[in-house]
Amino acid sequence: MADIFERLTKNYGPLGQHRERAHGYFAFPKLEGDIGSHMTFRGKDMIVWSLNNYLGLANHPEVRKTDAEAAAKFGLALPMGARMMSGNTRYHEQLERELAGFEQKEDAILLNYGYQGMVSIIDVLCTRHDVIVYDAESHACIIDGVRLHAGQRFVFKHNNIADFEKQLQRAEALVKKQDGGGILVITEGVFGMAGDQGKLKEITALKDKYAFRLLVDDAHGFGTLGKTGAGAGEEQGVQDKIDLYFSTFAKSMASIGAFVAGDKPIIDYIRYNIRSQIFAKSLPMPLVLGNLKRLELLRSHPELKEQLWKNALSLQKGLKDKGFDIGHTDSVVTPVYMKGGVEEATAMVMDLRENYGVFCSIVVYPVIPKGHIIYRLIPTSTHTQEDIERTLNAFEETKKKLDIGLYKVAEIPAMADM
Repeated sequence: MADIFERLTKNYGPLGQHRERAHGYFAFPKLEGDIGSHMTFRGKDMIVWSLNNYLGLANHPEVRKTDAEAAAKFGLALPMGARMMSGNTRYHEQLERELAGFEQKEDAILLNYGYQGMVSIIDVLCTRHDVIVYDAESHACIIDGVRLHAGQRFVFKHNNIADFEKQLQRAEALVKKQDGGGILVITEGVFGMAGDQGKLKEITALKDKYAFRLLVDDAHGFGTLGKTGAGAGEEQGVQDKIDLYFSTFAKSMASIGAFVAGDKPIIDYIRYNIRSQIFAKSLPMPLVLGNLKRLELLRSHPELKEQLWKNALSLQKGLKDKGFDIGHTDSVVTPVYMKGGVEEATAMVMDLRENYGVFCSIVVYPVIPKGHIIYRLIPTSTHTQEDIERTLNAFEETKKKLDIGLYKVAEIPAMADM
């Protein structure tokens, strides 16, 4: 009989195999200082493009004041227990009401985490008789939720409406054949890697032809898209056709937690049946009060979103003008596509950090195919035009080095914490 632990230590996986050279630098880096567009990494000042702090709320003085006062007044323990048993408060319910109103839905329920929340929502909605149809480039939380689904699922090519309809037809035929169950469609408002919006308008248009319910994960659209910041559904004019609207507080709100909003009977069903919330401690009071303040600022200060978009469009235009491929993003998420291996990518990252003071996230194999590199830049309202110009210059110079082979190294540079 095999020893499970022995097997694990023989193969740490495609990323873990590099841990002895990468930990603390390329993986699990430690940024220090106040959260913002500039932070410290290994003692050096960096322009940071890796933080989901779109509206700059992480260090907003009103947010910091509310967080501190709530922690001093209530501590981190209150409320004690799960919401259903002893962990409910009027502040939790107030946050749910305000989120529902903001998203133009009847009701909403708080969730402790975005990732866990999405997995749990899929679980609570679907039985083994139901069929799930989902986008191929959905976030890992959706993929994991679908993998745990006991019934059938069909995946459609990313944002391909013709293939989406084909998979709907397959799902519909299966449901009719087994004489039971329904269809849940899952997609995203903004795909966090490529930055393109999900085709919500085209998907919802097919509701007149097929019977399905739509769940949208709008983690990156909430607070950044739409006239009021209500997200991709508002941006595309189809918010009323989204059956369940899901988002996290970890992006525009720079906090912890999540929510799902929809018709009151369905939210009530979720509230009384979602296992990850029934059997988990309630969100601590400082987070609830802090999120109320963040939501207030998001609604009352549209200039934060306006500045975010000004920075994002300046960055994206600058990259395109310099010949960079940023794909089809129509959100503030800014990918930069390049060619190269893992070793080249890490050497380039090291050059950007050590010699140009630019810190951004990089995606390589096995997340994407071999030979490809994606830099994902996350602009915020707190970045300056100087930050943008310095970053554009750094990318232009390091791209030239990449193209002429200066980053070709035999292995990942040894930059792990000693």
